[in-house]
Amino acid sequence: MRKLLSCCLLVFAVAVASLLHADDQVIEEIVARVNNQIITRGEYLHAQEELKKEVQQQDPVNADKVVAERDKDVLRDLIDQQLLLEKGKDLGITADTEVIRKLDEMRKDLKLDSMEDLEKAAQSQGVSFEDYKQNMRNQIITQQVIGKEVGSRLAINKDEIQKYYDDHKSQMAQPETIRLSEILVSTDPKPNDKTDEAQRLEAAKAKAEGLLTQIRGGAKFEDVAKKSSEGPSAAQGGDLGFFQRGQLAKELEDTTFAMKAGDVSDVIRTKQGFVILKVTLHHDTGTPPLSEVEGRVQDAIYMQRLQPALRDYLKKLREDAFIDIKQGYVDTGASPNQTKPVETASKDPSAKELKKKKKLGLF
Repeated sequence: MRKLLSCCLLVFAVAVASLLHADDQVIEEIVARVNNQIITRGEYLHAQEELKKEVQQQDPVNADKVVAERDKDVLRDLIDQQLLLEKGKDLGITADTEVIRKLDEMRKDLKLDSMEDLEKAAQSQGVSFEDYKQNMRNQIITQQVIGKEVGSRLAINKDEIQKYYDDHKSQMAQPETIRLSEILVSTDPKPNDKTDEAQRLEAAKAKAEGLLTQIRGGAKFEDVAKKSSEGPSAAQGGDLGFFQRGQLAKELEDTTFAMKAGDVSDVIRTKQGFVILKVTLHHDTGTPPLSEVEGRVQDAIYMQRLQPALRDYLKKLREDAFIDIKQGYVDTGASPNQTKPVETASKDPSAKELKKKKKLGLF
């Protein structure tokens, strides 16, 4: 019994020693402090890696150059995010509902039955589901703060829209383009269908002609497509998107580019089956009228004005905050009027110690 007790005490002592040793090593360098929050070197390095991945995907040819240009702003962006998240908390923005909605949309897109299945799918890709949700929540909160505090104040009037349109007409010029919707009646054999090919083709053609008769009689093309089309675009009312000349088979191009917006074709035989096509938009070569691109123009003006307005807003947030940057690191968004916190401790606390103080409500 005494031997067993001694053995247990020895195991316990080793375990405690191991924990203490591990605890001594869990110290991470603090790169910056933003009010009562910290940014660690680990977070900084992770942000640098994410920047490299993003740029490599978007512009692999110029990746090294772009990364070199944007790397200097990594710490600025981390501080920006922390300031916006704190502002979101002040405004009572939680983003919980939006996170659930976005995750559910993702689940449906992946055709998964439950959130548990989505979590398993994320884990199978080596992704922490909790980290992913937190990143999504942070992104939504920052976007909502920017929209509420900055975007809502960027009023754009008609004169600005007209001027931007006039100044950028050459950039808006476009080739002849149509937007198509389709209703497809497939001629592929169905499971357990024992009819011969000729009968199958005749039945499919008859069905397509019947659907065309409904449309000619006043039925909405989109409604018929949702109900009866066998194509992948049925759920979208048959919408296939935009096409330029050279992107369609010659027969289809000759037919559809001769149609006006709103026109519906006759039944057309294709490899997939019998189709009925509707031209929902038809843009001729040249610059579209302002009425067709006004939304794009407003978005362009908004984005043009948003960045400087956002930087001014973040500068103000910096001036109202206490920010301390470790020597050797630079915040490229710093304001000369920022306040640096006064040190009261004899040594710079570790990230772990600050987190512990925060939990205890010491700051």
